[in-house]
Amino acid sequence: MSDDTFSRIQSIVEEQLGVESSKIKLETDFQKDLGADSLDVVELIMAFEEEFDINVNDDAAGDIKTVQQVLEYIEAESAK
Repeated sequence: MSDDTFSRIQSIVEEQLGVESSKIKLETDFQKDLGADSLDVVELIMAFEEEFDINVNDDAAGDIKTVQQVLEYIEAESAK
């Protein structure tokens, strides 16, 4: 895991959802732990796409629930 990637994810989540970065851990679930609704999650995905210059397809976007899943997806896409 890249600490830089995790830090960038934390910053995006902090900015988009208005939560403290200390509450954002790998196991953090966007909806259950941070109270994000479905629109918030879509906006997060769009922010991740822009920040990391990736494209998250609809199937993958529907499966992303936690910070860990975002991190793994970004790292897999970046390795291509």
